[in-house]
Amino acid sequence: MVKEKVVLAYSGGLDTSVILHWLLQKGYEVIAYIADLGQEEDFKAAKEKALKIGATKVYIEDLKEEFVKDFIFPAIRANAIYEGKYLLGTSLARPLIAKRQIEVAMKEKAAAVAHGATGKGNDQVRFELTYYTLAPKIKVISPWKDEEFLRKFQGRTDAIEYAKKHGIPVKQTKNEPWSSDDNIMHISYEAGELEEPDRRPRENMFQMTVSPKEAPDRETEIEIEFKKGTPIKVKNSKNGILKNTPVELFAYLNEMGGKNAIGRVDMVENRFVGIKSRGVYETPAGTILLSSHRDLEGLTMDREVMRIRDSLIPKFAELVYYGFWFSPEMETLRELFDKTQEWVTGKVRVALYKGNVIITGRESPYSLYNQSQSSMDEAGGYDPKDATGFIRINAVRLINNALRKKKSKK
Repeated sequence: MVKEKVVLAYSGGLDTSVILHWLLQKGYEVIAYIADLGQEEDFKAAKEKALKIGATKVYIEDLKEEFVKDFIFPAIRANAIYEGKYLLGTSLARPLIAKRQIEVAMKEKAAAVAHGATGKGNDQVRFELTYYTLAPKIKVISPWKDEEFLRKFQGRTDAIEYAKKHGIPVKQTKNEPWSSDDNIMHISYEAGELEEPDRRPRENMFQMTVSPKEAPDRETEIEIEFKKGTPIKVKNSKNGILKNTPVELFAYLNEMGGKNAIGRVDMVENRFVGIKSRGVYETPAGTILLSSHRDLEGLTMDREVMRIRDSLIPKFAELVYYGFWFSPEMETLRELFDKTQEWVTGKVRVALYKGNVIITGRESPYSLYNQSQSSMDEAGGYDPKDATGFIRINAVRLINNALRKKKSKK
């Protein structure tokens, strides 16, 4: 009898290793798939572990460039922030992971895909909405929503005991009372002691950024160049270091931002499923790019276009967070947002200092700024007398409203 193939999104950690073995016990042929998004991971060791457990194949897919170009940069162009704080590092990664997983499944002619996301979180939604959008007839196996699996595994202790029983290597040396997930855009931390919202995170938890107390006492000055809202070049103003490919540019900004304590966020957010959760994030490069991009828009974007676009930013961020990256409404928004970036080309000078992103200057060949018009020392083709009629017209409705109020009091 031919076994049904399933492609498992595999990280090499406890949960997905246990899930891999559990799927084998259920009679599936399991193909493990690992997405390289720039996380700190020993991919060779993860592959060997998956094969040892019983996977027939292991795919390790380098998705860093696609992640930066096709997911992070569109979010930067959209100034996407969820609930005013979160730069969506995990949210942007999940649809890409799921997209490539479906591609592997199609290549392998697998009938099913599986993931290790819990039934309480956002990732289950992000994975599965992508699966169904890109492969409507695919079978989805989500063990943390499977009744048999949940009876067997009540918690982490059960998973550890299962792993020991079946010879699955388990890391027990790392004593960190929180959960973390990283990629080239950020590191997120949650669970464990972080579930106490009034408890300050330990300083030794942070991996990408130093404390502002430990950051240099001098500014790091850089120049970022954008073309149609997309960052294309970063230059260190002091030593001349230049980065002009997406991954190198982003990695360099992570390095510079991390050294200067840029990009820490601690928040209580609203999950799609209705639960509030506390998350702590480090997003150095994303924070620098978002501030710089927004500043350049001030120089180059039409006021009314900006107002319309800004009114839609919360919706864009919500769609990313909820997992609707491959939806018709997101497709529409992305086209609209990219249209608004038509003239957002130029350079922004930035100083990084103890957690602060300080904009020190900006220039663009498509600037809407007219110095002679703005100047207090010359007319610049603007006749102040014209403002009299402008003000009177705008005052008409205000006068009428005031007269109505006065009349009502009689």
